[in-house]
Amino acid sequence: MIAVSFVGSYPTADFRLDPPRPEVCFLGRSNVGKSSLLNAVAGRRQLARTSRTPGKTRMCNVFAFGSAYLVDLPGYGYARVGRTERHGLQRLIREYLERREPLAGAIWLLDVRRDPSADDLEVAELLHRRELPVLVAVTKADKFGRMRRVERARSILAAVDIPSDQCVVTSARTGEGIDDLRDSIAAFIDDQDA
Repeated sequence: MIAVSFVGSYPTADFRLDPPRPEVCFLGRSNVGKSSLLNAVAGRRQLARTSRTPGKTRMCNVFAFGSAYLVDLPGYGYARVGRTERHGLQRLIREYLERREPLAGAIWLLDVRRDPSADDLEVAELLHRRELPVLVAVTKADKFGRMRRVERARSILAAVDIPSDQCVVTSARTGEGIDDLRDSIAAFIDDQDA
């Protein structure tokens, strides 16, 4: 298991990290389970703060992960914040995805129970435009039986135009897919180092 430690929280996308390392971001709509999945990947329960209230992550939260950084971005879509703050969070996510040079790949979380939203489709467009390596983590797999999960994952991937080999079905609660997710993060980092 790779040691993971908190580095800092940054309100803008132009933060500097020392030493410079490849970054892998975690992104998804509010309440998709980003913090829970990040904790599962790290093997630590309280590394990233979880909440029952969507939209608690409001900055780029950075964690050292071996020779890279994991960046937990704010959730997009629903959040109990005012319109001005919501637009500010959307701008932060967009600027991070479009301009962040050390960004090596994205772990994009999509809830197995939800069809991709208009916000998800906007993110898909951003990711395709940047031509960034993307792994879709279909979250909350424990909510459905095996056949239903496979069916839902196929439908979600088709909607966002991501190939099936760029997907892992996960559950932070049961640990399903977590080892595969760690391996994929390591591959993003290795590709950047090559």
